[in-house]
Amino acid sequence: MKAGHPVRMRVLGTGVGVAVLAALTPAGATADEPAGTAAGDVVTIGHRGAAGLAPENTLAGIAAGAAAGPDFVEIDVQLSADGVPVLLHDATPARTTDVETVFPDRASAPVGAFTYAELQQLDAGSWFGPDFAGQRMPTFSQTLDALPDGVGVLIELKEPANSPGVVDVVVDELAADPRWAALADAGQLMTISFDHGALRQFHDLRPDIPVMALGAIPADDAALTELAGWADALGTNYRSLDPADIARVQDTGMLIGVYTVNGPVQTRELLDLGIDTITSDYPGMLVNVVAGKPPVPDANGIVVSQINANVPGDDIQPENGEHVVLTNTGSRPVNVGGYVIQDAAINRLVIGRGYLLHPGAELRVYTAAGTNTKDRYYNDLGRAVLNNGGDTVAVFTRKGTLVDLTAN
Repeated sequence: MKAGHPVRMRVLGTGVGVAVLAALTPAGATADEPAGTAAGDVVTIGHRGAAGLAPENTLAGIAAGAAAGPDFVEIDVQLSADGVPVLLHDATPARTTDVETVFPDRASAPVGAFTYAELQQLDAGSWFGPDFAGQRMPTFSQTLDALPDGVGVLIELKEPANSPGVVDVVVDELAADPRWAALADAGQLMTISFDHGALRQFHDLRPDIPVMALGAIPADDAALTELAGWADALGTNYRSLDPADIARVQDTGMLIGVYTVNGPVQTRELLDLGIDTITSDYPGMLVNVVAGKPPVPDANGIVVSQINANVPGDDIQPENGEHVVLTNTGSRPVNVGGYVIQDAAINRLVIGRGYLLHPGAELRVYTAAGTNTKDRYYNDLGRAVLNNGGDTVAVFTRKGTLVDLTAN
């Protein structure tokens, strides 16, 4: 896919809204001086489907992600013990399934220790919420069953060293199902990985499908140029991104992408910097911000005004531990009893009954124990949940409607 001259991968919107990846020099740019990315050209990607709204790497999650209208949904592929490619992010099924109940003696075993038949006995949805009970771990090609027309797939080769042969298996699957071929022909497939050796192996086998190398941006120009010799894009954590590196990457002919961006403010900043691809757990927010629309259309005035993840002393000290501050910025009182505050790891704080937040009023919602008052509510989880290095906080009504989304 890589051209032998310094051009960049860009996104072309077709008449039916399909995102097509093509190698070209943007309008207004020269081969020696590529232009920055216009907001409308940004590739939008739903992380693990829509990891903030539905159980990740399930058909329900993929459907939820696709329904938000991004260009791509991202999935993670690993192999079962009998060589079946399945969707799972972690090295083990422990976090996102009921493996501890079904196979208590193997609760911490890697996914590659289970046959596909055994993995199908696991519930991959209940951990996220009762509405998703019974979701199973899909196979790679079952992804297509939940994918509507117009949405592409970003395939992550997850820890290939733990799934020997996964590259060959994925390549075989892509050749076996004509639906994959149709996506490839439309420019709606890309493969990504932190394992650059495995990713280059994939590139050599399927040079028609763009590849994105994940990880830190090489500080050495020679290493960056070597990477650009075969990779179409480089994806990195937006929190560690040096804006000066954006032009360095783009000047090699590669796209530059960032993950996992869940805050509207950060999304707008990255668009202004000229980022080419953005991945989010909340693809609807991402699509709305790119389109210049309100990030959360159902906002009702309740916003996260502070995320106090790293308080002085112990994060779970009684009365004064880590907490989130909600503020009513609207013009009418809102009953926030039963509202849910969710972080990036799907930890949840639930507000108790009887909390009517008047215009301008604040409510502090704590992780740890304490004495509830009119402006403080304590969950007493017994553990810290907010990430001191930066976190995402989403607020849902008691009926599950998203009303605010922010990151620090």
